[in-house]
Amino acid sequence: MSGPAILKGHDKDLGGGFTVRRLLPSLQRRSVGPFVFFDHFGPVTVEPVSEYDVRPHPHIGLATVTYLFDGAIVHRDSLGSLQQIEPGAINWMTAGRGIVHSERRPDALRDRSYVNHGIQLWAALPMASEDDAPSFVHTPAADIPELSHEGATVRVLIGRAFGHASPVATLSPTLYLDVQLAAGGALTLPPLAQEMAIYAVDGDLLLDGEPFAAHTLAVLETGAGAALRAPDRAVRLMVIGGDALDAPRHIWWNFVSSRKDRIVQAADDWDAQRMGHVPGETEWIPLPERRFKP
Repeated sequence: MSGPAILKGHDKDLGGGFTVRRLLPSLQRRSVGPFVFFDHFGPVTVEPVSEYDVRPHPHIGLATVTYLFDGAIVHRDSLGSLQQIEPGAINWMTAGRGIVHSERRPDALRDRSYVNHGIQLWAALPMASEDDAPSFVHTPAADIPELSHEGATVRVLIGRAFGHASPVATLSPTLYLDVQLAAGGALTLPPLAQEMAIYAVDGDLLLDGEPFAAHTLAVLETGAGAALRAPDRAVRLMVIGGDALDAPRHIWWNFVSSRKDRIVQAADDWDAQRMGHVPGETEWIPLPERRFKP
């Protein structure tokens, strides 16, 4: 037994001074279950002068999963969806064969300072569903199961855990938990998924008796669980996982696919503005200058 692989991630500037911690993909690990992308953003204070809006941009072959601890984001997409994303809700956008969306500051907060803090994941769709029709589903915070177990409060965001099931529908076995350990609290995490990883959001803790630093991702051995313990302060952590991917994925810019030629096609389609438009928006993010090379 070699123990979990510890990923420290790196800072990524998304523009306008907005920096995120990117844990996946990494050199050590490309995916955990269906998840091929893991960004932790904030806590960051958004001022009236901040330029953190994300203009319309495309996706294929994946589902974005947005979860906030604090703040608010307005989601708009080419299907006509309009949803204010708020703490505790799960927002699952299936890109499938192609979708365009923007993420912006709510109008009610344009002249105020507030804190944004959350996680954005990308889940690769199964090969058979990579070109499914796009969709967007918002699951309110009140519909997410929450339970107390041992020394922890657990929200079952996606999948099944401790006898509770999330209402969020997925296309493959998927796990996503929000776990809050009380000061000095402990939780025995069983092997809830074939592949599983733990992310320490806001503090250090003990993982199987060993120190585990904040802002790191511990990828457990296949089929393994873990013993978690908080120090003398409360700690929040996220658990992600699911069945291993059915095939390796290629990731370029905002596109994910098992086929390189599909990414080339998507890039051509976006360059020609053939992927749709977000109603009421005229801006769009152009392709990177360095194009994908199959």
